[in-house]
Amino acid sequence: MPASFLDTNVLLYLVGLNPAKAERAEALVAEGGVISVQVLDEMANVGCRKMLLSWSEVHALLDTLRDLLDVRPMTVAVHEVGLGLAEKYKLSIYDAMIVASALEAECDALWSEDMHNGLLVDGRLRIVNPFEGSVPNRHSPS
Repeated sequence: MPASFLDTNVLLYLVGLNPAKAERAEALVAEGGVISVQVLDEMANVGCRKMLLSWSEVHALLDTLRDLLDVRPMTVAVHEVGLGLAEKYKLSIYDAMIVASALEAECDALWSEDMHNGLLVDGRLRIVNPFEGSVPNRHSPS
C-alpha cells in the first residue's frame, strides 16, 4: 500500500503553539509514513534556531520521529530527480528534494502546508495541505 510523506512544515506543529494543527500533525504521524533525512535536518535547524529548543529536546524530537516514521536517505539519484522536478514544476530546490524523496519512496500523498496544494506530480504523488478545508484521509489523497 502506498505511504504518505510528511513535510517539515507539518511536523513542526508537533512542538508548536497551535493546538488544532498539532492535533492534525499528531494524527498524521500516528498513521505512519515517510520522511527524509532532509526533514530531520530542517527539524533540527528550526528547533534550535527559531523555536529555541535545547539540544536535548531536539534530540528527543528527532529520536521520536525516527522511531515513528520511515526515514529515507538523500542520495545522488534523489538529488538528480529533484533538480528535474524543480525545473518542471517551478518548485524551490528544497521543496523539489522533498518531492523527489516522496516519489522515490513510492508515496501517493505528500502532506505539506506550503507547497502547491492539489498538485499531482508525475501522475502519482498528490501534494495535500492537511490543514485546509475538507482533507481526504491518507489512503485517498485525491
